Amino acid sequence: MKRRLSVLLVAVMLLTMICTACGSKETEGTEEKKEETTAAEDETKEDGEEYHIAIVTPTLSVSEDEFRAGEQLMEEYPDVVTHLVLPEKFDTEIEGCISTIVSAADDPLMRAVIVSSGQSGLIPAFQQLKEKNPDIITISSAIYDEPDMMSENIDLNLDMDAIRRGETIPTKAKEMGAKTFIHYSFPTHLAKPTITARRDKMKETCKELGLEFVEVITPDPQTGNGPEAMQQFLQEDIPRQIEKYGKDTNIFGTNCPMYDVILAKALELKFTVAEQCCPTPTQAYPTVLGLEIAEEDATNFDKINQMIAEKVDAQEMKGRLSGWPIPVTIFLPKFGVEVAREMIANPDFDPNNAENLGKLAKEKFGLDVDFQQYMDYENYYMFIMESIYY
Repeated sequence: MKRRLSVLLVAVMLLTMICTACGSKETEGTEEKKEETTAAEDETKEDGEEYHIAIVTPTLSVSEDEFRAGEQLMEEYPDVVTHLVLPEKFDTEIEGCISTIVSAADDPLMRAVIVSSGQSGLIPAFQQLKEKNPDIITISSAIYDEPDMMSENIDLNLDMDAIRRGETIPTKAKEMGAKTFIHYSFPTHLAKPTITARRDKMKETCKELGLEFVEVITPDPQTGNGPEAMQQFLQEDIPRQIEKYGKDTNIFGTNCPMYDVILAKALELKFTVAEQCCPTPTQAYPTVLGLEIAEEDATNFDKINQMIAEKVDAQEMKGRLSGWPIPVTIFLPKFGVEVAREMIANPDFDPNNAENLGKLAKEKFGLDVDFQQYMDYENYYMFIMESIYY
C-alpha cells in the first residue's frame, strides 16, 4: 500500500512540474508584451504623472494625409494622443472649428494641442485655450493666419518654406542637368502672393545659375472649364517646349492636377522634374506609374519610394525625377506631436531653436530637415526637407 502511495505522489509531482513548465512557456510571450506595454506607458509620464496631447486635423475627405497622421499617432501613443477632427466645411463652420479645438482644454491631463488644418481664422481658438489653461503648449503645423498674430498667440509655428523653394528647386534642377526651367501657372494662382514670390525667386535664381527661365500661362482651372482644359493644354504644349529647348529642361507647375500630365510626359520625353508643387511620393506618381499600393502600405513611404524608383529606372529615367521622401502633410502633424512630447519630457528642450528642431526631426524621422526662423518671429520656423532622387 505504501509503495502504491509513493508511486502516486511521484506521478503527481511530475505532472505538476510539466504543467508549470508548459505554463511558463505559454506566458513568456504575454509577460514580454506586458513589459513592452509598461515601457510604452512609462513614456507617457512625466515625474510619474500621465499627460495627454491633442492633434487636430481636418476630416478624411478634406485632407487624407493629415487625418491618417492623426489616426496613426493615436495608434502609436494610445494613452497619450487624442485625435480631434474639425467640421467638414471650414468657411461656414468656423465657430465649430474653434469649439472643437478649445474642447481639448476640458481634459485636466491635457498638456499640448497641435493644430494641422491648413486654414485661417483659428487665432480665437488658441486664445481661448490659453484662457482656460495657460500651461497648455500650443503648436500650429500648419495654419495660415497673420504671422504676427500667430507668433503672439501660439507657442510654436511650423510650416514648409514655400519661398525658399524658389531657390532650392532651380538649384536642384541645375544639378540634375537642366539648362532651361519652365514655370507653368495660371492667373488665379499668380494672384496669390506666395505663388508670385516663389515664381520671382525662381526667376532670380535661374538668372544667377545661368538657366533660361520660361514662363507659360495655362487655362485657369478655377475660372474656366476646370482642370481638364488646363491638362489638355499641357498635353499639347509640353512636347512643343521640349522640341524647342531639348531634354535638358526642368518643368515645374504650381497646381497639383498638372502633375498627372507633367510626370507622364517626363517619362515619355525624358525631361527632368526636380520637384512637384507639393513634393510628395503620393502626388501623381502612383497614378502615372500604375503602382498597386496595398491599404496597409498607404503610408509606408520607404516601400512606396522603392516602388517608384524601380518603375522609373525601368523606363531609363533614373536620376531625372525627384521630390521629398514623405508628404509634408504627414510630416507636420507627426513632428508637431514629437516636439510637444519632447517639451513635456525635457523642460530644458528649447523648441524656438532651428538646430534643436533639426536634430529632433533627424532623431524621430531619420530625415535631414533644415529649419530657419521666419523673419523676426522667434517662435515661427519654416523648413526644407532633404530630397529623394528616383
